[in-house]
Amino acid sequence: MRCSGGSRLVLLASAAIAALVVCMPGRADQAANDAYERPYTVCAPNTVDRVTYNGYRRYHAYCHVCHGPDGLGSSYAPNLVESLKVMPRDDFTQVVAGGRQNIAAGKESVMPAFYEVADVMNYLEDIYAYLKARSDGKLGRGRPERCPS
Repeated sequence: MRCSGGSRLVLLASAAIAALVVCMPGRADQAANDAYERPYTVCAPNTVDRVTYNGYRRYHAYCHVCHGPDGLGSSYAPNLVESLKVMPRDDFTQVVAGGRQNIAAGKESVMPAFYEVADVMNYLEDIYAYLKARSDGKLGRGRPERCPS
């Protein structure tokens, strides 16, 4: 089969694009990882998507009693805004589901396991989105507004 000049150009361009995609998989992987680690959308100051807004509501229903308002910690539970600056999403999920016990400097703290609490586990992605937006400095303290639908 013979290609016309235009067809050859299309084939060459397609081959060049395919080569770029094959040679640069890191960019696609990095973009997917960024979206996974930062699942929130901030559409205006203190205005977030439905998922992140719901995370705010769920966090303040279940988590703030120990971790303080807005994820800032308390005398017996860590500041989650700071923790999520270095803790990957999968580790966060594991700690919430399975709990954690820390004994340091003679002080014991226990994070209970929430794997059987449906209102936490069913909305864990939402809670993470809210806390990660706070941790990344994209969302301030207090009740956020919802982005227009």
